[in-house]
Amino acid sequence: MAKIAMIGAGSLVFCKTLMADMLATPALAGSEYRLMALTRTRLDKMHAFIQRMIKDNGVEAAAVATTDRREALRGADYVVVMIQAGGVAEFRQDYEIPLKYGVDQCIGDTMGPGGVFRALRHIPALLEIGRDMQELCPDAILLNYANPMAMCCWALGRLPGLQFVGLCHGVQTTMDLVASYVGVPKNEIDFIAAGINHMAWFLKLEHRGRDLYPALKKNFEKPGFYVNEKVRGEVLRHFGYFMTESTGHLSEYLPYFRKNRKALDLYCDEPAFGGESGAYYKYCAMLAEKFAKTDPLSIESTKLGLRSAEYCSHIIEAKETGNIFRLNGNVRNDGYITNLPAGCCVEVPIFVDRTGLHPTVVGSLPPQCAALNMTNVLVQGLTVEASFSGDPELVMQAVALDPLTASVLTLKEIRDMAAEMLKAEARWLPQFAGKKLRPVPTIVIPKDVRRQEAPLDPALAIANRFTKLARA
Repeated sequence: MAKIAMIGAGSLVFCKTLMADMLATPALAGSEYRLMALTRTRLDKMHAFIQRMIKDNGVEAAAVATTDRREALRGADYVVVMIQAGGVAEFRQDYEIPLKYGVDQCIGDTMGPGGVFRALRHIPALLEIGRDMQELCPDAILLNYANPMAMCCWALGRLPGLQFVGLCHGVQTTMDLVASYVGVPKNEIDFIAAGINHMAWFLKLEHRGRDLYPALKKNFEKPGFYVNEKVRGEVLRHFGYFMTESTGHLSEYLPYFRKNRKALDLYCDEPAFGGESGAYYKYCAMLAEKFAKTDPLSIESTKLGLRSAEYCSHIIEAKETGNIFRLNGNVRNDGYITNLPAGCCVEVPIFVDRTGLHPTVVGSLPPQCAALNMTNVLVQGLTVEASFSGDPELVMQAVALDPLTASVLTLKEIRDMAAEMLKAEARWLPQFAGKKLRPVPTIVIPKDVRRQEAPLDPALAIANRFTKLARA
């Protein structure tokens, strides 16, 4: 039966959720689960809890725990990755250092300085896992949950022959919202969504051949609907398509919503609906503090119920049984979206059967949608290149191109911020060991400085000539 390696099994939320899904899947009866984490503290608690789930529900399965990644990977059929390099401590650096400079992030795990540095921490670890898989389980499929999804999967796509898919729940949870806004059951809506992770577009929304976009757009003009998703609502109103990410996430990926107090008050002032400063870091810090005092698994129910919205168990089930499953996943762009760069990471419809993963060709996105995606893709590409090359200058340049950061900081401020983050997180950034950003001092211009003579731009010379004629 299936041999499933769970890398990062100390994850109290993801590991528990995914394991409950798989144990509740009859087609996966008899599977072997290899739980792997770097330390025993949470791993042993998770292992004990999963063993109780297996026993209490009468499931045919085996679970073993190890801190040896290679042992977990050897001969595996599936590798589920849910790592968080540096944990909450480094997440704090991702949020607090940029905030000191004026970059206000809500989530900080996908774009912005936080997303760039989380990628720089995760990419070396993911590449180690991928290379071990090439040696120890070359036919296995890697199912990645580590963010920032697009940057991590872009890096994984550089490993020859590695089968992988990046998984997120943005599409399926957004469909719950769409269904409630248009008054149609979710399972009756036909849709096509594609783009990049956390910024995929619903290109088609139909019910029995009827276009649902007119109803969706009409309701977003009503305050009672609009207030729930101000940022997504604004993007829909001005760019014409609905997106897969919530206000909290999306407000960070574009330059319009968090660049000053006015924008924050206008679009991100509703704590109940997301968007507030540091929301995800503060949530994670609260959980970490709570879990340090109490073992939540000791009081958690072991009863198996309906599977969650996560795709993982359904993908493995489809591969094992041959029953076709459709999802939206993140893969290397090998012609699937033609107006996004080849080799980048795209999120497209994928079908799974016994023969594996089958991404679909979407073609071209609407030009305005591709353009907004590209503002993020450029940052992603520079970040991946920075991690592979170990060049800290590329780190600074990636952050400088980030839409939110560029809307509030000068280049000198961005360089200073990147240098501080590289130093603060050096322990988790082995690719930059011994390297620093080059200093770029501020040039002080005395009041009496004499401007150096230089050739005048021809266009400027013509403009000056016409200005003089006009005044004459």
